[in-house]
Amino acid sequence: MQRGVAYGVMAGALWGMVFLVPRVLPDFSPLLLSAGRYTMYGLVSLAAALPMARSLAKRLTREDLAALVKLALAGNLLYYLLLTAAVHLIGIAPASLIVGVLPVTVTLLGRRDHGAVPLTRLAWPLAMVMAGIVCINVDVFTVTDATPVSIGTKLIGLACAVGALGCWTWFAVENARYLQRQTHFSGNEWSLLWGVVTGALGAALWLVVAVLPSGGPQGELADGRWHLFWMLNLAVAVGASWLGNGLWNAASKRLPLTLSGQMIVFETLFALLYAFIYDQRLPRPLELAAILLLVAGVCWSVRQHADDDSSGAAPLNRRQSDAAGHA
Repeated sequence: MQRGVAYGVMAGALWGMVFLVPRVLPDFSPLLLSAGRYTMYGLVSLAAALPMARSLAKRLTREDLAALVKLALAGNLLYYLLLTAAVHLIGIAPASLIVGVLPVTVTLLGRRDHGAVPLTRLAWPLAMVMAGIVCINVDVFTVTDATPVSIGTKLIGLACAVGALGCWTWFAVENARYLQRQTHFSGNEWSLLWGVVTGALGAALWLVVAVLPSGGPQGELADGRWHLFWMLNLAVAVGASWLGNGLWNAASKRLPLTLSGQMIVFETLFALLYAFIYDQRLPRPLELAAILLLVAGVCWSVRQHADDDSSGAAPLNRRQSDAAGHA
């Protein structure tokens, strides 16, 4: 339980980086950012998988490959495409906080899984998480921006953020369930396979970039911007995609789905922290209240699951975690 929670927090810290990249690179389209990130992720994963390629290929089934393609499309490419569009249109804070509803949506979808704590015992922790999200949204939409944004742009940005939320909710539930069903891959091996498949799909996006007139303003960007583009994508590929996904898979092996859903809140908290550092400011009162409520809600949920785990309510999840190996 403790190791699973630690892995979940570390994954959130790494995933929070992905909200900052579109802010640093506003002159690159979401399509270009997605193609760059996942091409680099695929190359990193391929290099890491080469020493064990023969062993992985022998164990890979057609069902595994189909699951990898679906998870990569929804949880990586489509999610990041929508997320970068939302950050460009409405900023880091609204985008990260809409995606921050994930602990609630994942918990609700995973409420019937083995090892899940009844919702009656999670009502107050979830209420605190929701109160934190309400606080930050009130702050975001009542503070006057330096550059006015039209209502239409805000609506499109909100729709993109909600779409990203839907993609990640489905991905988090399906990935956790698949990892707990199969025992022939460790969390690290699954992350490498997932990265190779995602890289192949990311490489295909460059064909879309080349064909579509609006694919990206490559000719208008200075060489320095392209250098920064590839450096940031390499950092995100190694940190958020490769290491972060490996940590998350390790957490999913060790935690019931309702608790792993709560761990996703740390992605939001770290995204906000990075935004404050980038903007060189302290959080406003409502932002600070939201952070405290989110942390308190997650800690309370962890305590509920720890009490349930100590009473032997989730033996299957512990056996699966023992067989998961080390990420």
